[in-house]
Amino acid sequence: MDGNWQIELERWLAPFAAALGHKTRARMCPAYIAGLIGPGDRKSIQPMAARDGGVSYDQLHHFIGSGVWDAAPLEAALRVEADKLVGGASAWLIIDDTALPKKGRHSVGVAPQYASGLGKTANCQSLVSVTLASQEVPVMVGLRLFLPETWTNDRKRMARAGVPKDRQTPLTKPEIAIEEIDRVIASGVRFGGVLADSGYGSSGPFRQALSKRGLLWAVGLSRRQNVYPADVTLIFPVAKTGKRRKYHIADRPPASAEAMLAGQKWRKISWRQGTKGLLACHFAACRVRLAEGHKHRMLDGRVQAMPGDDVWLVGERRSTGEQKYYVSNLRKRQPSTATRLAAPAATRSRRPSTSMAEVRVAG
Repeated sequence: MDGNWQIELERWLAPFAAALGHKTRARMCPAYIAGLIGPGDRKSIQPMAARDGGVSYDQLHHFIGSGVWDAAPLEAALRVEADKLVGGASAWLIIDDTALPKKGRHSVGVAPQYASGLGKTANCQSLVSVTLASQEVPVMVGLRLFLPETWTNDRKRMARAGVPKDRQTPLTKPEIAIEEIDRVIASGVRFGGVLADSGYGSSGPFRQALSKRGLLWAVGLSRRQNVYPADVTLIFPVAKTGKRRKYHIADRPPASAEAMLAGQKWRKISWRQGTKGLLACHFAACRVRLAEGHKHRMLDGRVQAMPGDDVWLVGERRSTGEQKYYVSNLRKRQPSTATRLAAPAATRSRRPSTSMAEVRVAG
């Protein structure tokens, strides 16, 4: 390996080393990163320090194991560099989950919960990740630990684990995501829209918070989510007896997202060349109104949600037979609508994986 790569690495890491605000830490930072990505099979502290020659084991161990610094300046530097690399109107901000499987119970936030990487419930930490992606390049710009109720309901446990007081407030993952999006916006990072899977997209308050901020979004949705046709009408049925109805009701019943798209025309759209050929899926889209307005008890006793926001409903059929569903607030007459609506599948496929080395939990 060309020895100049270490010089280039130090140059690239300069903004982050400066954000550490300490000469020794600024020297340890490139040494540690070089140890992780450089030659040598063993990536623990002792062999990395031995290969470097310029730093001692104690210095490197203290930097990783005992060093305490404010992460905010590093995160700010990361967002600035990410914006330089991929920021712009064509970039997407991707909200997702990252799960870190664990064996014990003492790591902050660890509990039996759904692990997206494993596809099942497991003992793990769960984090809300924020990735800025454009073209073929994804850059993670935010990672926030989610605390389940088994932690937020136990103040003593959080105190023992060193959870900062400002992080002890119970928050759902969509609420955490909105806080992180606000942080990204405040830092001036440029992006054209927000993407998220159904774990976030099924939350009405999450979608409404995005719209309130004037953001375009395309988010996952359960195939069972009820929707109405876009031309549904609200009426006041006149009953033969009894009081006049207080609320409007829809003039027709809702259908699931899956059923609504079943009869639509599906179109094959490709977006880039992959390692095994052209990446393509079949898509269908139609305008709908989500069934998430006020709830009304029908004559048969069922509680039915009335029509809410007018959005695009998008279906994606993959070659494996898997089907995904999305909703988007893209405008009705947006140019190249079909291609724009297929963008979530193309962009979310570029999100980076997260390893243990990329995660630093406060406290």
